Amino acid sequence: MSRPANATIDTNAFVANYRHAKTLAPRARALAVVKANAYGHGAVALAQALGDAADAFGVACCEEAIELRESGITRPIVVLEGAFEPAELATAAALDLTLGVHSPVQLAWIEQTRLTRPLRVWVKVDTGMHRLGFDPSQLNTVWHRLTASRNVQDIVLMSHFARADEVDMPTTRRQLALFRDTVTGIAAPVSLANSAAVMAWPDSHGDWIRPGIMLYGSSPLADADPRGTALRPVMRLESQVIAIRDLAAGQEIGYGGRYVCPQPTRVGTVAIGYADGYPRHAPDGTPVAVNGVPTRLIGRVSMDMITIDLTDLPAARIGDTVQLWGDRISAAEVARYCGTIAYELFTRVTRRVHPHPV
Repeated sequence: MSRPANATIDTNAFVANYRHAKTLAPRARALAVVKANAYGHGAVALAQALGDAADAFGVACCEEAIELRESGITRPIVVLEGAFEPAELATAAALDLTLGVHSPVQLAWIEQTRLTRPLRVWVKVDTGMHRLGFDPSQLNTVWHRLTASRNVQDIVLMSHFARADEVDMPTTRRQLALFRDTVTGIAAPVSLANSAAVMAWPDSHGDWIRPGIMLYGSSPLADADPRGTALRPVMRLESQVIAIRDLAAGQEIGYGGRYVCPQPTRVGTVAIGYADGYPRHAPDGTPVAVNGVPTRLIGRVSMDMITIDLTDLPAARIGDTVQLWGDRISAAEVARYCGTIAYELFTRVTRRVHPHPV
């Protein structure tokens, strides 16, 4: 019998979330962001599930794009971070990949490399994120250099929001205004909206939206925000109860004895731990569900196991299903307990937990 920890990937939910993103921005095309192995969900399976319904796919690097091409994906693929060395330009041309351009070094590579056919490029403008991108004052020069290059055939202008999930902050409006001022007079499609902006900032939708975390069923907005209710979780991380014991009040559980039973306690041991990607720093009280019934983590997370409270679940038995996150337990709620975000939970699931597309 194989170890029971598993991640079930609902491909239909992924497709539905992509379609929902499109309904929120009906005049825009949508780049389905499947970087980092589709946020830990399995990029090939999800890209194949979406297939020709996708306007395009977004990845971080050429290696991720190559994997999609080799799996039979023929839709446009945008490599958002662009080339890391000049040789990747030839790869992009051969595989018909679109490259991000965010630095003078990448611009020079495009001008100086001999290619068999011209590239499509997405030029990043730094409007306030201050990670990647050309300063707005440089854009006109960059535009003229790219349009003059025989190695370039199409250009999209993009930027990235730093605080679009904070709907009461003025930062996004300032970034949007700066971007619009910067691209005035340049006839090119534009792309700004990440998931939070797709959901909360319709003025930012432009020609291309770039939904990411929302495709996986997790809202980047506050839990109470109704704009996230239509999303369907894609990953269901589950395992099983492998042992049950009854402990007296005052007995300690697990490494360091972090949890001390305040009363007689029925404890279940579950086959999942930080080597599977479950967060080691999850505190007592982090929610789980046994056969769909909510309960909680008690005791420190081990490499291969966690312990949970079964005191109020007298019918629980060895072999019962335990959901760590999915349709019964929100990944965003688990992340909040752990002081992180759902993105990190998803991408940290390890190869011991193979995704099973359904």
